[in-house]
Amino acid sequence: MNIFANIKKEIVKQVNQALDRKVAIKEADLVFPPDSKMGDISLPCFGLSKELKKSPNDIAQMLLTELSSCAQELSSVESMVATGPYLNFTLDKGQLVKKIFAEIKKCPQDFGKNKVGKKKRVMIEYSNGNTHKEYHIGHLRNISYGDAVNHILAANGFDAIPVSYINDFGIHVAKTLWWLYHKENETAKNFFENFKKGGITPGEKGRFLGQMYAEATKQMELKSQAKEEVGLIMKQVETRKGEYYKLWKETRKWSIELFDQIYRELKVHFREVFYENEVIEEGFKIVADLYEKHILVKSQGAVIANLEKYNLGVLLFLRSDGTALYPVADLPLAMLKFKKYKLHKSIYVVDIRQGLYFEQLSKVMELLGYKQELMHLGYDFVKLPEGMMSSRTGNIVTYQELSEKMLTNAKTETRNKHEDWTENKIDMVAKQIAYGAMKFEMIKVSRDKTITFDIEKALRFDGYTAAYLQYTCARINSILRKDDVVETRLIASLQAKNLAEGKEHALIMKLAKYSLAVELAGQNYEPSEIAKYLFELAQQFNDYYHDVPILKAPEEIKSARLGLIKAVKQVIANGLVLLGIETIEEM
Repeated sequence: MNIFANIKKEIVKQVNQALDRKVAIKEADLVFPPDSKMGDISLPCFGLSKELKKSPNDIAQMLLTELSSCAQELSSVESMVATGPYLNFTLDKGQLVKKIFAEIKKCPQDFGKNKVGKKKRVMIEYSNGNTHKEYHIGHLRNISYGDAVNHILAANGFDAIPVSYINDFGIHVAKTLWWLYHKENETAKNFFENFKKGGITPGEKGRFLGQMYAEATKQMELKSQAKEEVGLIMKQVETRKGEYYKLWKETRKWSIELFDQIYRELKVHFREVFYENEVIEEGFKIVADLYEKHILVKSQGAVIANLEKYNLGVLLFLRSDGTALYPVADLPLAMLKFKKYKLHKSIYVVDIRQGLYFEQLSKVMELLGYKQELMHLGYDFVKLPEGMMSSRTGNIVTYQELSEKMLTNAKTETRNKHEDWTENKIDMVAKQIAYGAMKFEMIKVSRDKTITFDIEKALRFDGYTAAYLQYTCARINSILRKDDVVETRLIASLQAKNLAEGKEHALIMKLAKYSLAVELAGQNYEPSEIAKYLFELAQQFNDYYHDVPILKAPEEIKSARLGLIKAVKQVIANGLVLLGIETIEEM
């Protein structure tokens, strides 16, 4: 429930009655003052000045007089004051906290959610990995961002369908296979010798393929026949015949097993996983049909869609040697999605470099008669300190390298703080901290910002980090464990007189704004809105905790304060769920 939406409706109704319906204000006209001393909600009267032919100051005074006579109708408002051209409302914090706590008590995990999506079916495709390549921290940004957007859309009332699309049939596969089984590749020979002996994990096999791809790219520049040999391998794979097709089937499993391991570690779940090889044959048929209908044409031996009259350039479907490019699979997959799931919208989470491509794909779908929206959610790069990553050169930080380093650091920190904990408990908490930190770093800034990943900063307990939010929840748990919190006692104590501190009112207001953050994050597809909100809430709580006694306060006041911080913990936990991050009971 959006608590502020209901309060704003109440104020708008009374203001419009006071205006005698000559002019009308809307909920959007009500704003939050920059300084809480001015009030909790404010109505700037500039927009009414022209219609009423009065100064904004006079209008504010007039509305104050009119609304004071019907103050009982403004049940959520404690007081009003006209300050120059603004009419400022201070809310009844006792009533506000009761509403918040009642909503949390009724359904804790649903607090802050809304129904603006009206169950419209939206598919979000992310974690579009490539088999036979390394899974690096650029992929981590994709999966973290996509997973968070999926949760946020669901919280905004959409029927969100998370899917993944794996490119298991591209030219990169042929390059990897070419070098993997090349007679000069001594590294691969040694690997296969060890493979026969057993003991090599799925993760190790998948990572080895990525290393072979990086090396293959270098070797192709040195060997004159490489391009032709890779082309022949690609033909075998596409026609599903020959020795290299058999090798493709075996090595493909290695990559998929690695992806599944990563998804389990990050606790990411998909409704369905699509594979390029499953749609590519249908794609070739569609290309042939579109060529016959002159929607696609030939250019220098290649098959293209000429979209220049739409200022979208040329979209290449088939190379001159007949091998496929991305749209040969993406086109039938887009058709399959709309047909199978009856989608309102199909969203692609792919980096910003692919912006033009998705405009082109959307235009082709439109030309074929599809009216549903294809939307590209692009995100910027994750950088190394020395520059951009590239899986073609091997200059990357792999997911495995990052996760191992993060886990090692988190375990060391946890062990140092809790020498009495068992290794199992240390391991469990360290994983929650490490994976939470990895995700949070990828979504705490807006998607159009470049990220430089800093492991040490990501694990800090006193910065803009997941660990800080998790630690705040653990701190509140520790306080609550020290007192027998009885629900009826809490509710009875939640009165304005028991929450009279200024910092308590600020916390109450912040809690009430959580639903606004959820709605804004959904509108903008921006998890960083949730991250920023949670950080500010945690800061306010920790400031409150240091300055205001809780357990040593008189009984009724203590109960009210316990109820307040319990609500803070629930809201932080709910927000972390939307970001795909676990809370921790004890740290």
